[in-house]
Parts: sequence; structure tokens; C-alpha cells
Amino acid sequence: MKMVRNAVGRMIPEEIDGKKIKPFMGAHEDHGGGRKAAPPIRAVVDYENKMLASLDEAIEACEIRNGMTVSFHHHLRNGDHVVNMVVDKLARKGLKNLTLAPSALFPVHEPLVQHVENGVISHIEGSMNGPVGRACSLGKMSKTCILRSHGGRYRAIQDGDLHVDVAFIAAPVADSLGNCNGYGGPSACGVMSYALADSLYADKVVVLTDNLVPFPNYPWIIRGGNVDYICQLENLGDPEKIVSGTTRITKSPTRQLIAEYAARLVSDLGLMEEPEFSFQAGAGGISLAFLKYMGDMLREKGLKASFARGGSNKFLVDLLEEGLIEYILDGQCFDQVGVRSLGENPRHIETDPFTSYNYHTKGNFATRVKAAVLGATEIDVDFNVNVNTHSDGWLLHGIGGFADVCDAWCTIITVPLHRGRLATIVDSVTTVTVPGETVDVLVTERGIAVNPARTDILERLKDTDLPVVPIEKLRKMALDLAGEPKKPEFEERIVALIEYRDGTVIDTVRQLKA
Repeated sequence: MKMVRNAVGRMIPEEIDGKKIKPFMGAHEDHGGGRKAAPPIRAVVDYENKMLASLDEAIEACEIRNGMTVSFHHHLRNGDHVVNMVVDKLARKGLKNLTLAPSALFPVHEPLVQHVENGVISHIEGSMNGPVGRACSLGKMSKTCILRSHGGRYRAIQDGDLHVDVAFIAAPVADSLGNCNGYGGPSACGVMSYALADSLYADKVVVLTDNLVPFPNYPWIIRGGNVDYICQLENLGDPEKIVSGTTRITKSPTRQLIAEYAARLVSDLGLMEEPEFSFQAGAGGISLAFLKYMGDMLREKGLKASFARGGSNKFLVDLLEEGLIEYILDGQCFDQVGVRSLGENPRHIETDPFTSYNYHTKGNFATRVKAAVLGATEIDVDFNVNVNTHSDGWLLHGIGGFADVCDAWCTIITVPLHRGRLATIVDSVTTVTVPGETVDVLVTERGIAVNPARTDILERLKDTDLPVVPIEKLRKMALDLAGEPKKPEFEERIVALIEYRDGTVIDTVRQLKA
């Protein structure tokens, strides 16, 4: 296998599974080109009745064959019943060598591992969290998996890099024309727009719903004009697990301090007083604590953010309803408060990856976010960040929107110096998910490191009383506390590619030695 070195120094194969690979060239070196993919042209005369009596009928109507690609969205999260149900039926039909293209998989999808082992699934193109990723690390996939960010997945479908033969779209609310949203019903998940690309570009689109309502169902996040078939199921998932259930502010004093430092950093940078101030934080404990501190500061200063980018949750909705932010631009709902707010509040707006994250567009709003606060599994002294593999080499996480969010004016990574006995700041990350050129600040409990390339940020912080130190000093502190971690041992075989949002490959993941 011929290898080439990419722009972050990682060795990348020129070709894998018969496909040419484009090595990562730099975060903004790609300028597009070419033409978008196009789905087949259909005629309304053939769609007088799209309703089918069962999922089996829908699968039969789609004429799925060996080697095809089937896709799913992930807004039902760890409560999803649809992916396992559909793949079980595909397996019973004797299908083999299928490519699964979900926007994300969760621990609830562990039963898919048996379908990897029996050859029904050849590989995954999408995000893998938990057991399916672990199976990939063990080399159980017959082909090489491809991990993409949310924006990268939209781009890949749009550009034709990922052709979807059949998209199965779980819809909490749908009408008989196929107009869908996630705002109500027993499986309400709120936002469901990660399925947009699938609905626009797949050859066949099947809507699965447990809540069929009279026409017209509006808002129509997925439009009926892109839907081939509709099928009613008893239920789409477990409502208790459709939301993440992890949205609690950290009680750890260490993580509270990190969140406070991150909020004070945003304040000391002067961003909050700037026109169109905006921010984004996730649903982890540190991020939620950051939201609390951010709310306190906005309230104290008498300021209002123009928008906050969701994942929405109770804490973000509280800021919206208090008037401390003008809009939530939401990509997914992490709890039922977010679901309720999306359906009721006109200032809580559902967004899709085309509008928010897609690199091959004429503009998206990721670049308009002033401050983005993100966690990571590792960061190295060149500010490269790993969110996919652990220090022991296991592939256990997808990219999510991480690579897309890093287009913010100031990308802030918040991590403790160590987790257990493993340092989070390392000389070189196990896997590069995003390049250091897109990461601006690291915030830990012992200090804050600014990427030396961001001289403008360093200038803004010249009078701060925050503990700003070189990242090498934080690296030494982490080593002193946790010691040098044992390096994982890998086989030669590449089991996954980490694709950057522009379609180039930034790193590979190799099979772990048993």
C-alpha cells in the first residue's frame, strides 16, 4: 500500500478498497469544484398512494440488493429502535455486504455487531459511538470504515462521495404525503434535519412513523416531494432514551473551575460586547456549567447574545426564555425541554447541516459563531485534537459536528489535565480529528494555553488575570500528575479513515492488537 504524508504529518494511503484517497491539505485549502450529485427524476403520477402496510413491504418495494448503501439519522439517539429493526429484516432476507450510512450510532446499536460478523454489513460510513466502534477497532469490518463530521456527511452525500441507495427516515410526526418533523408524538425528538441530505439525494426514501397525522403536517422539515414510501410502526423508540439523559451540570470542582475559566476567557476577549456576539457549547457537564457562567455574565453586564448554537437543552432554553439570547439555532435536542421549546418558541429555530456546517456551500453560519466550547479525548502540543479514539487506541466516538464547529472565531477546548491515570495533553495525539490550525485555546484547571498562531487573541488577553501559560507547561503538569501513558499497539491494517469536512483524509485508525 503506497502511503503519502498529509498536511498534519500523518501517513495516508493513496487508495483503499479501490477508491482514491485525497490527503488533507490544510483546513481551508479546498475551494470546491465539480458538480453536485443528483437523485433520479420521478413523476407525481406514480405517487398517488405512498402508504405501505408494513416495513417488509417497504423493504420489498425498495428492491434492496447485496452491496447497496442504506442510511439512517440519529435524532432518536440511544432510544432508537429503527436501525436494529431494519437491519434485522435485511439480514433475514439474506442480504450481504451492505454499507451502513448512519449520521451516528449509539450503544443501543450493539446488535449490529452480529450483522458485521455474519457479513450483512461490510462497513460503516458515518459516526460510531461505543460497541460498533469497538468492533471496528478489532478489525471485524470487511471493508474500511469512514468517519465524517455532520457537515462532512452532508457534503459527501451532496458531492456524490457517499451514494445512498435507500434512506430510512424515522419521523415522530408524518402525514400521508411524507411531510415530516420531530416536534410531537410519543417519539418526539425535536430536530430531525440530519436526514435532509438523505431525503434530497437518496434513490429511494422511506419514512417510518408511529404518529401519522392528517395532511398538512407542518413544519415539513422533510418534504413529501422527496419521499417514496410511508410505513407506520408501533413505535420508533424508547422515549426515555431518545434524549441523552446526560445533561447535568458537573459537580466536580475541577470541571467547574474549567467552565468558569472558559466563560471568563470569552469575557476577557471582549467578545460579549461585540455586535452579533454568539456562542456554542455542547451537552457535557463542563459545557453546561459554561452556559451557567455565560448566563451570569450576560445578566450582570446587561447584554444579550444574538444567537446560541444548539444542541439545545434546559440550560440553553432558560437563557432564551430569560431574554439573554435572541435565538437558538438548533441542530439537535438533548432533552425534552429543548423538544418542547423548539415546538413552541418562534425564536428557537431548527437548522440543518447544509445551513450550519456544510463546507461545500456558498456560506454557512459556523463561521459566524464567535466562541465555541468543546471537549476532547486528547490534545497535543501542536493543538491537534482527537475526539475519536482513546489513548488506549479504541475507536469509541464519532466526530459529530466537532470539525465543523471549529470554524468559529475562537474554538476553545476544555479538558482536565488528566482523566484517571491518562494525561489528556500529549506530545502527539493518537488520532487527529481536527488540525491545530483550527483550535485556538486550551482551557484546563491549571492554566489556559493560546495557540501561538493566534497573536490577536494573545493581544486581547495581555491584561487578563487568567493563568495564561504555554501549552508545553500544561503538558509537563499533566505528565507530572498522570505519568507517561502506555502507547497502544496496532496491527498494520487500516480499519477506518478520519475524513475531514472537505472530503480529504486527515488520519487513519489501525486495528488494535488483540
